[in-house]
Amino acid sequence: MSFATRMMTIILSLQIITAFLFITATASSPPSGFTMDLIHRRTNSSSSRRSNVDGQLRSSPYADVFFETSEYLMKLKIGTPPVEIDAVLDTGSEIIWTQCLPCLNCYNQRNIIFDPSKSSTYKARTCNTRNPSCNYNLVYGDQSYTIGSLATETVTIQSTSGHSYVMPKTVIGCSHNSSGFVTTASGIVGLSWMSLSLISQMGKDMLGAFSYCFSPEGTSKISFGSNAIVSGDGTVSTPMFTKTEKPGFYYLNLDAVSVGEARVETLGTPFQAVDGNMLIDSGTTFTYLPASYCSLVRESVEKVVTAELFTTSDGTHCYKTKTMDIFPVITMHFSAGADLVLDRNNTYMANGETICLMIMCSPMTPVAEAAVFGNRAQNNFLVGYDRSSLQFSFKPTDCGVTEDKKPRDSTSAASFSQFNIKFVLFIVVLSLIRL
Repeated sequence: MSFATRMMTIILSLQIITAFLFITATASSPPSGFTMDLIHRRTNSSSSRRSNVDGQLRSSPYADVFFETSEYLMKLKIGTPPVEIDAVLDTGSEIIWTQCLPCLNCYNQRNIIFDPSKSSTYKARTCNTRNPSCNYNLVYGDQSYTIGSLATETVTIQSTSGHSYVMPKTVIGCSHNSSGFVTTASGIVGLSWMSLSLISQMGKDMLGAFSYCFSPEGTSKISFGSNAIVSGDGTVSTPMFTKTEKPGFYYLNLDAVSVGEARVETLGTPFQAVDGNMLIDSGTTFTYLPASYCSLVRESVEKVVTAELFTTSDGTHCYKTKTMDIFPVITMHFSAGADLVLDRNNTYMANGETICLMIMCSPMTPVAEAAVFGNRAQNNFLVGYDRSSLQFSFKPTDCGVTEDKKPRDSTSAASFSQFNIKFVLFIVVLSLIRL
């Protein structure tokens, strides 16, 4: 074979390698819904995010979430050896707590009650020398309460790497007195802005980001860190607001509600705001609006639905029909042009021969927020909280998770790509030798 022919063969081989490397790099990029540019910029902003000996920061923690009656429960483990608990996922709560032995007044829960005396990593927290025990007392919007003591403990959740994501010396609440909870959960996982919430205790490495996807049946997920960034086709984003008088809560700003083609503006009503007027809460089931504005929304529904209307004892508007299709689609118009088109199952609930509007016109209790975007309205949306950019993102998603939809670490794709590259190089070198 001539020298020119050999050179042409070598050039052709190099072109094949270059094309293959490009295709492989493209194929190994993250799936739709995660933005590599954002992840890289945020990772590079802090060199400390790369310095983790056991490699936890090269993966993203996540947890299984499942629906029970009216709440979403998150699976995690506490203690050494780890004890699994199911806890209510609550963006409106400030700490992680579970019922503990000895229990003076506890409700019935699904899992065994955590016994701190059997954990080698449990350590009661000291507030001051006069009061060696550090107690807490929390009362929620529905008047349920928990009383107990704070401690440090190891918290463990899953990770995309396949290894556990371990959080040693995490502050938790050990509840010895809890009442008013209609649940079989062991406690609550707080995800608020406050310093003792789960996301806050994960630190800056998680970028202040988490996202969840609530499915009305089956298992879904909550993700933290880089894999929690929500983007892609259909995603709408809106600013995140906080209030100094109510620290810890996350607020949306609702500009209007569309009932079918009729748009009900908040402009000109007492509900109008530009700095956040609606609490988003994963721990509240239904959506609530202030009474005067809510009446306008209800009236718009009444104009469309021809079925007989009746009001229940708690003020819920229901219609005597089994046909869901006669109800208008409701759209929430949040600030910055984020129009969230809700499925009928997000806003209406069928119950035998009746269908009820699940937008309530009075707060859950006199001390509760007047406007709340509850978890039913969030069903089948991937909902992202990005605290670093003060932004919410919503992406319509089928949140029911099958085995092939589980989060997968990029290292497996990278390993596969490296194998393919080595294989091609081997074939090319073999071809050159034969020349």
